[in-house]
Amino acid sequence: MLKRSPTFESLIAELNKLPGIGRKSAERIAYHFVKASREEVMSLASALKAVKDNIISCSTCFNLAEKDPCPICEDPSRDAAQILVVEDAMDIAAFERAGVYKGRYHVLQGRIVPLKGITPEHLRIRELVERVRGGAVKEVILATDPDVEGDATALYISRLLSPLGVEITRIGLGIPMGGSLEYTDSITLEKALEGRKRF
Repeated sequence: MLKRSPTFESLIAELNKLPGIGRKSAERIAYHFVKASREEVMSLASALKAVKDNIISCSTCFNLAEKDPCPICEDPSRDAAQILVVEDAMDIAAFERAGVYKGRYHVLQGRIVPLKGITPEHLRIRELVERVRGGAVKEVILATDPDVEGDATALYISRLLSPLGVEITRIGLGIPMGGSLEYTDSITLEKALEGRKRF
């Protein structure tokens, strides 16, 4: 029986590792692949391989891109005096979809979570400080998620940047406590930017 096939079970186990995919969802997706044409499955496999082969991290802002520096860092129309600090590249995608921000970004690649062993040294905080020390940056907008870890990360960064004389702001109300920027609608993101406060 197909369900007992080691190959099939292996596929379910791999799919089950994906975020938000439980065992039942993994089984449904696995059955979909079994019924799909070979071309459809190979097309997905090719896309997954291309992601690992071609996607890199921008050496300036640490956004995901296919070239270094990324298109946002290279764009002369973006305001280089303003840096929006986010936890993950997915957060940039949310702001870009909303079309409410025209400055540059900095991706921390996580947030401080001491209980999981994630300390400031694991994040791209040192690189942010170096960018601000360069002198061109006038405002740093802290847009970490509005929860305990996000707030702690924002506070840590603000203390490091304060002596450098740059304006430090935090996105305003509208993002629910414990919420994720990745899933926030464009109007709420716009209001959060407009309502940012000195931090």
